[in-house]
Amino acid sequence: MPLVVATSAALGLLVAAAPAALAGGGDGGTPPAACDSSVPFVSGTEGYDTFRVPSAVVLPSGALLAFAEGRVSGASDTGEIDVVARRSEDGGCTWGPLTVVAEGAGDTRGNPAPVIDPATGRLVLVTCYNSGEVTEAEIMRGEVTPEQSRRVFVQTSDDEGRTFTPPREITDQAKLPDWRWYATGPGHAIALTTGEHAGRLLVPANHSAAPPAGSPDTGRESRYYGSHALYSDDGGVTWELGYVDDSYDGAVNSNESSAAELPDGRVYFSARDQNGEAAGNRLGGYSSDGGASLEGPLLAQPGLESVPVVQGSVLRLPGEEGPLLFSGPSNPDAREALTVWRSDDDGASFEPAVTLSEQPAAYSDLVRLDDGTVGVLYETGVQGPYETVEFRRLDES
Repeated sequence: MPLVVATSAALGLLVAAAPAALAGGGDGGTPPAACDSSVPFVSGTEGYDTFRVPSAVVLPSGALLAFAEGRVSGASDTGEIDVVARRSEDGGCTWGPLTVVAEGAGDTRGNPAPVIDPATGRLVLVTCYNSGEVTEAEIMRGEVTPEQSRRVFVQTSDDEGRTFTPPREITDQAKLPDWRWYATGPGHAIALTTGEHAGRLLVPANHSAAPPAGSPDTGRESRYYGSHALYSDDGGVTWELGYVDDSYDGAVNSNESSAAELPDGRVYFSARDQNGEAAGNRLGGYSSDGGASLEGPLLAQPGLESVPVVQGSVLRLPGEEGPLLFSGPSNPDAREALTVWRSDDDGASFEPAVTLSEQPAAYSDLVRLDDGTVGVLYETGVQGPYETVEFRRLDES
């Protein structure tokens, strides 16, 4: 198991030692000195059975927007699901009221991937949709119509997430004809800042493919999962597919993915390995052309062997010496003990920095709040990992 506590000299991250501030309160104010954590989403409240799949983005004003899936009838990935958000004006210590960003209205809307367009300051949000009457298994087996299947949408906000445009479909730009499942992230998207692709909006994503003609496979097998990238060079108006992992050979089955830009302009991709033959359950790879292609295949990630089969998040802190961070559970046999790892060699290896708690935990998203603080928005609970979505503030120092 990773370390529960760590020295700042060795690892560079510490959990603040102050008491937690729970969800509530309105917008406005400055972070209280005693703020360590908060709980923006509590399952069984606000008309939702469960909140899952968190993502976060810091707005140009410095406010923080936390997204999640609001699952109406249960914790299942299937059924009526809304994309919801809460806003914090004090660094994640207190939260404003819950708002519905994309309403399922009986169907499934989810996988929020937010990013700020650096040219305009506009908030761009990419999400996914499918009929509430079908399951991921049915979609992967090709048993649904195109209208029922996974589709991709984009929304924008010019008032820092207070209001959004209606979802606009971009499936024909984002999804290949033989793909069945599709999901953005989960977690935030990124805007590139370096080199010829500066300003590009880059969304890490994943898919499943149909088996080849004549195969006895159904398409439900893990080998047909793959990760890919989706990008826009015009602020989210039009979109193109970037790299596509289409090996489908069972050696690595890349799935839910996240991305971070490195100081030299390359993009590091981290992906969940869905029951592949490689060691561990995490994969890593690099792109030197803004996500359009990979330098080589996605490979098993050294240092993250204790991560179970689950989504994870990556974040590169600024500066030549800033570490690359990864967050995820740290028990290979269970979704629990949410840990932040650090890499000082741009993802070639990782070491554990701090474990937030030993409680059940699952999906997470990392966000940089300011010059000294990193936030972790993650699923956790006492009896199971989907009881709350907690926000934890960590000192970079």
